[in-house]
Amino acid sequence: MDGQDRLGYEQRLALELAAIGQRLVTISAEMREHSAAVATAPPPPETHAGTPRALVVNESSPRALGEGPQQPWLQQPQPPHPAWPQAHAGSFRSPGAHEGAPRAPQQQPWPVPPPRETLFEKLGKDGAGAKLLAWVGGAITVLGFVLLLILAIQRGWLGPMPRVIGGAVFSGALVGIGMWLHRNPHGRTGAFALAATGFAGLYLDVIAATSLYEYLSPGVGLVVGLGVAAAGVVLALRWDSQTLAVGVVAACAICSPILTEGFTVLLVGFLLVLKMAGTPVQLQRRWPGLAVAGGIPPIIASLLTTAQAIPADFEWTVVGVAGATTVVGIVVALLTVWKRPGDVVAVGLVAGSALPAMFATTLLKDPANSILAGAVAAVLLAIWMVPDLPRAFTTAAGATGMLALFQTTVIALDGNVRTAVVLAEAVLLAFLAAQLTRKSALVGSIVFGVVGFLMTVIQAVPISWLLHEPRYLAVSSGDYAAGLVTALVLGVFAATAPWAALKMQVLREPARHPFPWIVAGLVLLYGAAGAVLCAALLVSPDESGFLFGHSVVTVSWTIAALFLLVKGINNKALRISGLILVGAAVLKLVLFDLAALDGIARVLAFLGAGLVLLTAGTRYAKLVASAKTPD
Repeated sequence: MDGQDRLGYEQRLALELAAIGQRLVTISAEMREHSAAVATAPPPPETHAGTPRALVVNESSPRALGEGPQQPWLQQPQPPHPAWPQAHAGSFRSPGAHEGAPRAPQQQPWPVPPPRETLFEKLGKDGAGAKLLAWVGGAITVLGFVLLLILAIQRGWLGPMPRVIGGAVFSGALVGIGMWLHRNPHGRTGAFALAATGFAGLYLDVIAATSLYEYLSPGVGLVVGLGVAAAGVVLALRWDSQTLAVGVVAACAICSPILTEGFTVLLVGFLLVLKMAGTPVQLQRRWPGLAVAGGIPPIIASLLTTAQAIPADFEWTVVGVAGATTVVGIVVALLTVWKRPGDVVAVGLVAGSALPAMFATTLLKDPANSILAGAVAAVLLAIWMVPDLPRAFTTAAGATGMLALFQTTVIALDGNVRTAVVLAEAVLLAFLAAQLTRKSALVGSIVFGVVGFLMTVIQAVPISWLLHEPRYLAVSSGDYAAGLVTALVLGVFAATAPWAALKMQVLREPARHPFPWIVAGLVLLYGAAGAVLCAALLVSPDESGFLFGHSVVTVSWTIAALFLLVKGINNKALRISGLILVGAAVLKLVLFDLAALDGIARVLAFLGAGLVLLTAGTRYAKLVASAKTPD
């Protein structure tokens, strides 16, 4: 091929590539224009085997009949360019040269999700008005039934027995009418509302017969109520209607406090009966609404019942019902998460169910209150340690268990011992976090540590002990002993928490993430200073012990800085920590020791710190030089 033929061939090739690019641009614009229509339209049927659906044209569509522009990706391949050189047809073919080769199916556009319906669109649907009217009518009917019972009692209409029988007959008639309407598919909306209203009326009638008229003992009333609620929920299961089940349970739970005349132990019992009646169905079906409607009311009622019983000292009946609410709630939550591991309602129930028992400790005296709180903490922390349960569920149980553990510590202990135990719990949680790789345990450790540090600074080892001489303070030797233990545990926590976070890869090295390490170092210095000073004052609780303790603190900081520098020759983080500690020791010498100490204590502090720094500087220089010298 001479130069002129080659030039013409390259020009024609460029024209073909430009034409292909233009066609791709057209295809892209056409796909964007019709993406919504393609996504919502049903896929065309296959006309014959082996033909991709993306390449089949619906012959009845406007584009197939010649109406509107044709879609380029559905057109037949074009023949080769007429001027294509025949000499090179075998070595370089046009896009249409292989007409017999199978073509890859075209990718369908990404389906566009339909827009969410607004409230007005939902109300505008066929049958929405009937559903709304039916359920609103049912709710008003239940409320009217309750008001009729109250008014009949106030006005003395009929007798107690006719009221109970009349309410049962009326409610049973509503259930029967609902079951009769359910046979017709067009009348099922009203059937659901009538059945829910009837069962709610029957349940409230049982409560009235038990609470108001005392025809039934509490035990018998609870059993009868369980049967009524179970019948309503079973009918909802048979009709496959979560709305009916939630309607029955919610209506009974909302109207029950009116008939029990407030929040009482009997009310909590009837609400627990509702929860137990709905649990088997909500475990069998994925009905989170039923779990919420049955799980939340007993918790709220138990808390309010306990709050009303606080002025009357303690009531073992209230405590027992609160404990039953906690036990039933935790058991139901465990069953739910075992049946459906991803259920969010179970996570909320395991955390909320512990609150009634924890709040009921306010009604008890020592040691019963701490035993109850400790039992709740033990159960929840045991659930937290189970490895096979979902992480969200165990985290919720662990967080509530840690709260119960803190409550147990606060109730059972007092004084400085309480602070030391809180800090010891923080250390234990940090070790658990490092061993089990649980971030929830690390968070709990930090929370316990922060609370323990505040308790230390305010009560166990206050700042005034480090700044003022003992003659200005009224502190006993027992307080110094407790302060010594607390300060030591605080120092252990300040070293353990960053170590656990570093091991879990939550925290980086000091050189890359210095702020948390600086905070931990300051807490460690406070703990170390408090321990040394409390030990000195425990030996000599006067001015000499105070001065000697501060001298030892300054020298010990300097020695610790030397140790970090020596160990950190090949570790940048330790070197930085050592230099910071040197600066802290010098600042303490200049700002505190020079003004607060006098006599031999000031001399010992300055001489000790100075000699250590001189020795450290000389020795450290030799170590750095030897480390840089190759073997």
